[in-house]
Amino acid sequence: MSRPLDDILVLDLTHVLAGPFATSQLQDFGARVIKVERPGTGDDTRAFPPFLQGESAYFAALNHGKQSITLDLKSAPDRAIFDRLLARADVILENFRPGTMERLNYGWDALHARLPRLIYGAVSGFGHTGPEAGKPAYDMVVQARGGVMSITGEEGGPPVRVGASIGDIVAGMYLVQGVLAALVARNRTGLGSKIDISMLDAQIAIQEHSLAITTATGKPPGRTGARHPTITPFSTFRASDGFFVIAAGNDALFARLCITLGQPQLAADPRFATNEARCENVHLLKRMIESVTLARTRAEWVAILDQAGLPTGLVQNMAEAIADPQITARNMVLGIPPRAGGPAFMAAGNPVKMTGLPDPAPRGPAPSLDGDRAAILGWLDQPDSPSTDAD
Repeated sequence: MSRPLDDILVLDLTHVLAGPFATSQLQDFGARVIKVERPGTGDDTRAFPPFLQGESAYFAALNHGKQSITLDLKSAPDRAIFDRLLARADVILENFRPGTMERLNYGWDALHARLPRLIYGAVSGFGHTGPEAGKPAYDMVVQARGGVMSITGEEGGPPVRVGASIGDIVAGMYLVQGVLAALVARNRTGLGSKIDISMLDAQIAIQEHSLAITTATGKPPGRTGARHPTITPFSTFRASDGFFVIAAGNDALFARLCITLGQPQLAADPRFATNEARCENVHLLKRMIESVTLARTRAEWVAILDQAGLPTGLVQNMAEAIADPQITARNMVLGIPPRAGGPAFMAAGNPVKMTGLPDPAPRGPAPSLDGDRAAILGWLDQPDSPSTDAD
């Protein structure tokens, strides 16, 4: 079965997270990804723990199935190899500080003049324009600058970084969107595009309620813990053995929740009769709900609420999540085939379920540093050879 990007070759100059996350997604769609790494050290994440048999599980989770070649783009012989790769490529992605590729004469203007069909994608902390375009950034910096940390954490507590690296991950998602849109545009115009993704921009784009609250009221929201700031009840609740969530997102669901909890009178109480009133009395309502939920276990409450058709779920750690039958049924945690004698790793599956896209798609092992040099050079020596997936 063919995949949507089976004929697309991506040159991946990215490292760490945002870019490799994006190229991993493109690979799941069928693209061949050649990872161009620094000689000697390669991607920084090769040195990130945890390790199995001396190899990084972090690196493997983001780079399995890709091919690796090391090139020094300041070296004339390596630039010659890179130029040959560029001539075959559909997409080049990089996450260097703005200006780096221009100094190497591989910036957008130079490449577009030479290779007008080539799509150029860049992801950086602050983008390629604006007064701070050249500043370095990591995930925590853009979570802080973009307002996410100001709304994350418990009420009255200090700002907290979101546990997942959403500064990088969301930017990587937008980079994939940009590449796919550019491929569609190229089919129409014959020309490639430049995609400029700012991690900071992406943090603004994902904060729908925070932006709405601030622009409508003039007052930015603060930290509310797990609670949604404009929907109640929409939070974690205590059972006798831990936490679970209830998300009653409208008046009808709230009325059903009250009946299920054995407290039907709450739905008619003026303090809770509308979502606006429930938000004003959120702490009181939570205490009243927990006076009931503390009498049973989390599993009991989830079963009861599920039966009533109410949105609910356990608060699970990652070990519980990867064993969740719904998650396993959708192939969302998959093994990575090891290289001969190498360690076996696990990685997330493809969350995009799509007709014509195998699920799970075939996967290859994580590449050793420069481990595909001979195969890549041999392929370059075959004129008009189509790109193929790594073995």
